[in-house]
Amino acid sequence: MKFFIDTANLAEIQEAYDLGVLDGVTTNPSLMAKEGITGQANILAHYKAICDIVDDNVSAEVIATDYETMVVEGRALAQIDSKIVVKIPMIKDGVKAIKTLSSEGIRTNCTLIFNAGQAILAAKAGASYISPFLGRLDDISMDGLELIDQIVTIFDNYDFETEILAASIRHNIHLIKCAEMGAHIATCPLKVILGLLKHPLTDKGLEIFLADYAKGNS
Repeated sequence: MKFFIDTANLAEIQEAYDLGVLDGVTTNPSLMAKEGITGQANILAHYKAICDIVDDNVSAEVIATDYETMVVEGRALAQIDSKIVVKIPMIKDGVKAIKTLSSEGIRTNCTLIFNAGQAILAAKAGASYISPFLGRLDDISMDGLELIDQIVTIFDNYDFETEILAASIRHNIHLIKCAEMGAHIATCPLKVILGLLKHPLTDKGLEIFLADYAKGNS
């Protein structure tokens, strides 16, 4: 499974990269705004700064919602760096834009997917990645993990090349379950990745080892 970090914070991206487990980054306008990054020129420069940290797979989102402008924006984003993946919303014009950009060799990530039908459409249009949002489904009392399982089954049935990028991951169990189900990628906050390090028995065991070492060398 690939690990992406869902943030626009350069320090967090660097920390995850230095840990040696980071495969990519996902961002969106909300995450940019959270870091105080506004204005088109600043946003584009920030995408480049992210690309300079990681090895590949930086999802950069279009702002437009009509086909023609999404394609123009997508082409411009792809010119920033070869690591850019153009993030496109799951709407009718978005599917059309994915088809066009994919045919031009531009990688795409179809975002805001909430059911299996949307995932199928994006995959058939040639999306490199599809992003089902499991946490947001949980927020409205639906089972987000069930959707991941369903999409994995469908994609396996038809050998779609599109990778499943599980998004809106809120905690460690989400991530582990997505791995069990066969999602290709999980994108999540840094705290979720770091949370995988933790177990009370690990802490206790290390404490005992160090105490025993101290006794033997006192």
